[in-house]
Amino acid sequence: MTGNQIIFYLLALLTLGSAVLAVSTRHIFRAAVFLLFALMGMAGLFFWMNYAFIAAVQIVVYVGGITVLIIFSIFLTQETGEKLPQQLWSRRFIAALASFCALAFTLTQIFQHTFNASKQTAIEVSVQQIGLQMLGTNQYGYALPFELISILLLAAMIGCIVIAIRLKPTS
Repeated sequence: MTGNQIIFYLLALLTLGSAVLAVSTRHIFRAAVFLLFALMGMAGLFFWMNYAFIAAVQIVVYVGGITVLIIFSIFLTQETGEKLPQQLWSRRFIAALASFCALAFTLTQIFQHTFNASKQTAIEVSVQQIGLQMLGTNQYGYALPFELISILLLAAMIGCIVIAIRLKPTS
């Protein structure tokens, strides 16, 4: 096994292990921290594939933006040590069934796709070209996805505010 493969397997283990722990723990703060590690593992995989810009966007948008907002909203509720309620078996079964269907669909797509090794050399891209492409409104521009990411961050902020608001019980 080469060093490259060892790095990949370690990053994959970090990502998958953290993701499983994020959805299986009953402590809300621990779930947020495990989500942080899973997203950092994804950024590490992007760095491993030499997609430094996408890795940086992953860290800035998801790790730096959404996860930190979630952690702050958990701290604002002052319920960091409390456990989440135990889920019903019917919900667990539906979640497991949905996960299995997603896994089956993903594996089907992977096995049906023919991966051709390309002998073309990579094109050197500057940050200026990436910025012009991201803000371009032409056929291959990314202005719409760029705006959708801003809506995603806005939705995360609203969700964190909703989590942080403590409603007083009516008596």
